[in-house]
Amino acid sequence: MFSANSRYANASTYTVSTAGTRAKTAVRLPIRPDPPVRGFHRRTGGQRLDYLAGRYLGDATGFWRLCDANGAFVPDALGARQLVAIPDKA
Repeated sequence: MFSANSRYANASTYTVSTAGTRAKTAVRLPIRPDPPVRGFHRRTGGQRLDYLAGRYLGDATGFWRLCDANGAFVPDALGARQLVAIPDKA
């Protein structure tokens, strides 16, 4: 269901019932320990997370790893930060 480099690649699922007893499958949020950080990047000119992920991690779709390294589950939580922690390459 998810690509191999997705934050959700190995996440487990569970089933919930919605109104009308309709069953839906949901993905558990993957909570990981903070990864080792190799340094920090000071953002300039509205640099997006996919740009930083491509530059430092070699994979623009790995922006979620920047979120993990900065204690932010969603990318918008990093929107106002000028200093972004860069995790070690996996």
